[in-house]
Amino acid sequence: MTDYIVPLLLLGTSAWALRKKENAYDLMTQGASEGLKLLISIIPALILLLTAVHMLRASGAADILSSFLAPAFHFLGIPPETAMLVLIRPISGSAALAVGAELMGTYGVDSLIGRTVAVMLGSTETTFYTISIYFGAAGVRKTRYTIPAALFADLVGFCMAAWSVRFFF
Repeated sequence: MTDYIVPLLLLGTSAWALRKKENAYDLMTQGASEGLKLLISIIPALILLLTAVHMLRASGAADILSSFLAPAFHFLGIPPETAMLVLIRPISGSAALAVGAELMGTYGVDSLIGRTVAVMLGSTETTFYTISIYFGAAGVRKTRYTIPAALFADLVGFCMAAWSVRFFF
């Protein structure tokens, strides 16, 4: 079914344009041009985020921060072993998946840590990535309360993930 979605969308769009007596090819190339302009406007934010994540992990700063925050995570009910995931997830989804896979490989997928990691990955968002993409695309420069509110929502998501795994699995 999924193999046919894109061809069906193109066919449907072309049929709609023919019905309205418009040039489908020009409309599609115009849309692609606008998409490329959007991509060019968000590339600097993507490069910055990916570089920051790599620098945090390569320098060891993320490990130091994880060990420093472990008592707070323990107090909140979040397994301290997942501290790296909690730190990386708001910044980069791909880095968070790598950390999650590493934790699941170390502790096992059916362990408390493995299940907690799986729920955390599914219940939180890559906050800075999402904000930079959507706000960058819309031309918003001042985020005001967006970042604190989104980070608080992530913290609640991490806590609820840890608690739900303990009580329901």
